[in-house]
Amino acid sequence: MSQSLLLDALVEAALAAGRVINDIYQGGFEVSLKPDASPVTAADHAAEALILAALAAQSPGTPVVAEEQAAAGRVPAVGEEFFLVDPLDGTKEFVHRRGEFTVNIALVRRGAPVLGVVHAPVTGTVYAGDVTAGRAWRQSGDGRREHIHVREVPAAGFTAVASRSHRTPETDRYLAQYPIAELVSVGSSLKFCLVAAGEADLYPRLGPTMEWDTAAGHAVLAAAGGTVLAPDGAPLAYGKPQFSNPWFVAAGAFTPRPLVQ
Repeated sequence: MSQSLLLDALVEAALAAGRVINDIYQGGFEVSLKPDASPVTAADHAAEALILAALAAQSPGTPVVAEEQAAAGRVPAVGEEFFLVDPLDGTKEFVHRRGEFTVNIALVRRGAPVLGVVHAPVTGTVYAGDVTAGRAWRQSGDGRREHIHVREVPAAGFTAVASRSHRTPETDRYLAQYPIAELVSVGSSLKFCLVAAGEADLYPRLGPTMEWDTAAGHAVLAAAGGTVLAPDGAPLAYGKPQFSNPWFVAAGAFTPRPLVQ
């Protein structure tokens, strides 16, 4: 299957998962806590089951590392190519009914995300990126697609995005190095997408994340011409021990200041 056709299949899987999530979101749901004290709902599990089935049909034999499977101790061995899935990124936003949650699906190859889909079920918006082709696009709820690309930093200053639920003092200190014209707080991997679409310039994450949180948004941003850098200045890599990320900074059309972790 070509990269383009596989990306379309990932989009369809994300949209189907989004419909399941919206059904549960509109009704009642219970919230449980995982061993790390993070919340989980029936929407997380139902969306993940649907995505796992879709990936098994589209790319049999390719390992899938998915958040809820990993939480249950079911983590496959991965090689040069594998999928990373967060079926409901921003569960806290889901629980508090803020709407800023996403479905994240990414294909990683040789340590780098090469395909990524981020779907926001409440708005119906999809962001997708093919890094190899250098092509990223946004699909609105009516199915129309538009190409997206990072922007040059405006003369008025940077627009930065930060986590709504996981803001840290280290993040504020890092942002103090820039002339910030606007600071936008938003949940989930939508932060990557705002930079990719040229609506923001900078997203520092000076706090813990997992690879399934970032891979899809990373792919969209990279395909749109941006970068996601680890503290050593190298591109954020995937397939690390326990799939845990260091701090990182995501940027549009400029080289961000280094992080110190």
